[in-house]
Amino acid sequence: MISITAPLYLAFALFIIGMIGVLVRRNVLIMLMSVELMLNGANVALIAFSRLWGNLDGQVFAMFVIAVAAAEAAVGLAIVVSLFRSRASADVDQLTVLRD
Repeated sequence: MISITAPLYLAFALFIIGMIGVLVRRNVLIMLMSVELMLNGANVALIAFSRLWGNLDGQVFAMFVIAVAAAEAAVGLAIVVSLFRSRASADVDQLTVLRD
Protein backbone atom coordinates (compact mmCIF):
# COMPACT_ATOMS: atom_id res chain seq x y z
CA MET A 1 0.00 0.00 0.00
CA ILE A 2 1.23 3.48 -0.85
CA SER A 3 1.78 5.82 2.09
CA ILE A 4 0.02 9.17 2.28
CA THR A 5 3.21 11.13 1.64
CA ALA A 6 3.60 10.20 -2.05
CA PRO A 7 0.19 11.54 -3.18
CA LEU A 8 0.61 14.62 -0.99
CA TYR A 9 3.99 15.37 -2.56
CA LEU A 10 2.37 15.03 -5.98
CA ALA A 11 -0.51 17.30 -4.94
CA PHE A 12 1.93 19.86 -3.56
CA ALA A 13 4.05 19.75 -6.73
CA LEU A 14 1.01 20.19 -8.98
CA PHE A 15 -0.30 23.07 -6.90
CA ILE A 16 3.09 24.86 -6.81
CA ILE A 17 3.62 24.44 -10.57
CA GLY A 18 0.16 25.87 -11.16
CA MET A 19 0.75 28.76 -8.78
CA ILE A 20 4.04 29.62 -10.44
CA GLY A 21 2.32 29.49 -13.83
CA VAL A 22 -0.37 31.93 -12.69
CA LEU A 23 2.12 34.32 -11.13
CA VAL A 24 4.80 34.28 -13.83
CA ARG A 25 3.04 33.86 -17.17
CA ARG A 26 1.06 36.66 -18.80
CA ASN A 27 -0.79 34.59 -21.39
CA VAL A 28 -4.44 34.02 -20.45
CA LEU A 29 -4.52 30.47 -21.81
CA ILE A 30 -1.43 29.50 -19.82
CA MET A 31 -2.99 31.06 -16.73
CA LEU A 32 -6.18 29.02 -17.22
CA MET A 33 -4.14 25.83 -17.58
CA SER A 34 -2.23 26.75 -14.43
CA VAL A 35 -5.48 27.19 -12.50
CA GLU A 36 -6.51 23.74 -13.71
CA LEU A 37 -3.22 22.34 -12.41
CA MET A 38 -3.89 23.92 -9.03
CA LEU A 39 -7.37 22.41 -8.92
CA ASN A 40 -5.99 19.00 -9.87
CA GLY A 41 -3.43 19.27 -7.08
CA ALA A 42 -6.23 19.94 -4.62
CA ASN A 43 -8.17 16.98 -6.04
CA VAL A 44 -5.22 14.64 -5.55
CA ALA A 45 -4.94 15.76 -1.93
CA LEU A 46 -8.69 15.29 -1.38
CA ILE A 47 -8.62 11.79 -2.83
CA ALA A 48 -5.48 10.87 -0.85
CA PHE A 49 -7.09 11.91 2.43
CA SER A 50 -10.33 10.22 1.46
CA ARG A 51 -8.47 6.97 0.89
CA LEU A 52 -6.54 7.39 4.14
CA TRP A 53 -9.69 7.86 6.23
CA GLY A 54 -11.64 5.20 4.37
CA ASN A 55 -14.66 7.23 3.30
CA LEU A 56 -15.87 8.61 -0.01
CA ASP A 57 -16.46 12.23 1.02
CA GLY A 58 -13.21 13.51 -0.48
CA GLN A 59 -13.78 11.64 -3.72
CA VAL A 60 -17.30 13.02 -4.08
CA PHE A 61 -16.04 16.53 -3.40
CA ALA A 62 -13.27 16.03 -5.96
CA MET A 63 -15.89 15.08 -8.55
CA PHE A 64 -17.71 18.34 -7.84
CA VAL A 65 -14.43 20.24 -8.22
CA ILE A 66 -13.84 18.53 -11.57
CA ALA A 67 -17.32 19.54 -12.76
CA VAL A 68 -16.81 23.15 -11.67
CA ALA A 69 -13.36 23.18 -13.30
CA ALA A 70 -14.85 21.99 -16.58
CA ALA A 71 -17.45 24.75 -16.49
CA GLU A 72 -14.77 27.29 -15.57
CA ALA A 73 -12.61 26.16 -18.47
CA ALA A 74 -15.49 26.43 -20.93
CA VAL A 75 -16.52 29.91 -19.79
CA GLY A 76 -12.93 31.10 -19.50
CA LEU A 77 -12.07 29.83 -22.96
CA ALA A 78 -15.14 31.55 -24.42
CA ILE A 79 -14.08 34.83 -22.81
CA VAL A 80 -10.52 34.43 -24.07
CA VAL A 81 -11.70 33.71 -27.62
CA SER A 82 -13.97 36.78 -27.66
CA LEU A 83 -11.22 39.00 -26.25
CA PHE A 84 -8.71 37.58 -28.73
CA ARG A 85 -11.06 38.35 -31.61
CA SER A 86 -11.50 41.94 -30.48
CA ARG A 87 -7.90 42.67 -29.39
CA ALA A 88 -5.86 40.10 -31.39
CA SER A 89 -3.82 39.33 -28.27
CA ALA A 90 -3.99 36.90 -25.39
CA ASP A 91 -1.64 38.94 -23.18
CA VAL A 92 -3.09 39.88 -19.79
CA ASP A 93 -1.34 43.25 -19.71
CA GLN A 94 -3.05 44.34 -22.93
CA LEU A 95 -6.54 43.32 -21.85
CA THR A 96 -8.13 46.45 -20.45
CA VAL A 97 -11.61 45.86 -21.86
CA LEU A 98 -13.21 45.39 -18.46
CA ARG A 99 -11.71 48.61 -17.14
CA ASP A 100 -13.63 50.84 -19.60
